[in-house]
Amino acid sequence: MELLGSTLTATYARPRPGPNSFLPAISTMASSYKNRFPHYTLSHSLTLPWRPSTYYKVASVTPSLAPFSKSAQGLMPAQIHSFPGNRTALFTRYTPDDWYKSNQNNYRESETSRRSAERLRVDTSRLIQEKDQQIRKIQNDTSKDLGERVNDIAFWKSEINHEIDQMIGETNALSEVKRRLERALAETEGPLQVAQECLYHREKRMSIDLVHDDVEKQLLQEVDSIKSCQERMRRQLEKTVAQLTNNRAAQHELERDIGDKQTAHRIDDKCHNLRNSSDGIGYYRGVERIDATISVPESWAKFSDDNILRSQSERAQSAKLREDVENLLSVTSNEMWNHFNQVNVMFTNRISETVDTKNKLQNHLAKTLQEIFQTEVIIDSIKKAIKDKTAFMKVAQTRLDERSRRPNVELCRDIAQIRLVQEVREIDDTIQALQQRLRDAEDTLQMLLHTKSNLEHELSIKANSLFIDQEKCMGMRKSFPSTPRLVGYT
Repeated sequence: MELLGSTLTATYARPRPGPNSFLPAISTMASSYKNRFPHYTLSHSLTLPWRPSTYYKVASVTPSLAPFSKSAQGLMPAQIHSFPGNRTALFTRYTPDDWYKSNQNNYRESETSRRSAERLRVDTSRLIQEKDQQIRKIQNDTSKDLGERVNDIAFWKSEINHEIDQMIGETNALSEVKRRLERALAETEGPLQVAQECLYHREKRMSIDLVHDDVEKQLLQEVDSIKSCQERMRRQLEKTVAQLTNNRAAQHELERDIGDKQTAHRIDDKCHNLRNSSDGIGYYRGVERIDATISVPESWAKFSDDNILRSQSERAQSAKLREDVENLLSVTSNEMWNHFNQVNVMFTNRISETVDTKNKLQNHLAKTLQEIFQTEVIIDSIKKAIKDKTAFMKVAQTRLDERSRRPNVELCRDIAQIRLVQEVREIDDTIQALQQRLRDAEDTLQMLLHTKSNLEHELSIKANSLFIDQEKCMGMRKSFPSTPRLVGYT
C-alpha cells in the first residue's frame, strides 16, 4: 500500500474488485474516444493494464467529473500530509454518496454512449445503404449517359456514312462527266483541223476564183466557233477539276470524322459494357483531375454537322456543275453541227455555181471554136477571092497597056477606054476592100483565139476550184464526228 498524498494516478490500497464488478462501458477504440473527448488521446495506465486511465485523467482535470476529488476541494497535492497508518487512511476515502453518484454517472454515461453508438450504427447502416444506392444510381445514370452517347455516335456515324456514300456517288458521276468533257474536247480537234485545212486548201485557188466568198466566211466562223467551244470546255474542265478536289477534300474530312467516331464508338461502347465484375478495371489515381477534352456536346455535334453541310454544299455545286457540263456539251455539239451544216451548204452552193460556170464556159468555148473555124474558112475565101481578082486586074491592065500603043489619033478616049479605066479602078477597090476584110477577119480570128485561150484558162481555174472544194474539202468534211462523240460518248 502506498502512502497518502501520492498523485491521482497512483493506486491506493483498496480491495481488488471481483470479476463481476461493474465498470464504465468505455470502448477501447481510438475513434470512440475522439468522439467523446476530442481534446485527449487514448492511453492505458501502466499500473492498471486491465482498464484505461482516461477517466481518471479527465477527472483530475475536469472537476465536474470528480466533485469530491482533492483538486475539487481546493487541496493541492503538496498540501496533503501523508499518514503512514491504515486507520488514518480511512478518513481520506470517498463517501457512499460519492460512490453512488459515480455509479449513476457511469450508468448515464454508459447509456449515453450506447445511444450514441446505436445512433452511429443506425446512421452508419443508413449511410452505407444510401451511399450504395447513390453510387449505384450514379453508375446507372453514367451507363445510361454512355448508352445515349453511343447512340448519338451511332446516329452521326450513320449520317456521315450516308453522306460519304452520296459524295462517292457524286464524285464518280462528276469524274465520268469530266472524262466525257475531255473526250469531247479532244474530238473538237478534228473538226478544227478540217476547217483550217479547208481554208489552207482554198488559198490554192487561182486568179479570179481566189475570192472571199460565203464559203470562206462560214469556214472562218466555224473555226471561231470551234475555238470558242474549246475555250468554254477548258474553263468547265478547270472548274470540274477544282470541284473534284473540293469533293475529295470534303470526303476526306468525313472519312477522318467517321474514323474518329468509330474509335470513340468502340471506346464508349466498351465503357458502357463495363461492370463491377468486368476484367481490366483498376485504379487510375488522379485521372479525374485531368481534363483532356477539347469540345462540348454542342461543338461536337456542330463539327459533324458542319462537315455534312459542307459535303452537301459541295455535292450541290457538283450536281450543278455536272448539269452545266451536260448543257455545255449539248450546246457546243449543236453549234458545231450547225456551223458544219452551214459550211457544207455553202460548199454545195459554191460547187454548184462553179460547175454551172464551168459548163457555161465550156459552151462558150465550143461556140468560140466553131466561130474560129468559120472565121478561118472566111479568111481562106477572102484570100481566094483576092487571088481570083488578080486575073481580072491583069486582063484589064493588059488591055489598057496594049491600047496605049495605038498610034496617033487612034489613041482615042473612047467608051472602051473609059470602061477599062473604070474596070481597073473597080477591081482595085474590090481588092482593097477584100484585103481590108481579110485584115478584119484575121483580127477577129486573133480575138477569137485570145478568147479561146481565156476560156480554157478559166476552165482550168474552175476545174482547180472544183477539185479543191469538191474533192479535197468536201472529202475531208465527211469525217466530221457524230453527235455522241461530240458530247463525250465513245
